[in-house]
Amino acid sequence: MSKNLPNMLENTIAKIREMVDVNSVVGTPITTPDGVTIIPISTVSAGFGGGGSDFVSKNLNKQENPFGGGVGGGVKVTPMAFLVVKEGSVRVLPVGTPANTSVDRLVEMIPDTLDKITAFVDSHTKKKEE
Repeated sequence: MSKNLPNMLENTIAKIREMVDVNSVVGTPITTPDGVTIIPISTVSAGFGGGGSDFVSKNLNKQENPFGGGVGGGVKVTPMAFLVVKEGSVRVLPVGTPANTSVDRLVEMIPDTLDKITAFVDSHTKKKEE
């Protein structure tokens, strides 16, 4: 076990390094024909774990116990924003995350609903004044 588990962990970490590089966080710039450059920005989360055990066997030499184990890992890349470079100025355009709950959706609807109510009240006020 002392030989196998570290090898499995090293191989898993090497594979995660292959998947995640600096281009996963700051993407390749995209330039449009009119001179605007867009650079995607993401967050990267990675996790892994592993474990193993030696098993005792009656048929094998006691110094060579069978080994059983496993290692797993995962990587998550989430888009966060875009940097927009135009004529020497830089703007950050955040990527909105979708609402997960009904309360979140209601909170997102409040500004639009208030705008509609204000427009409705203003239109009725103008009609009364005429």
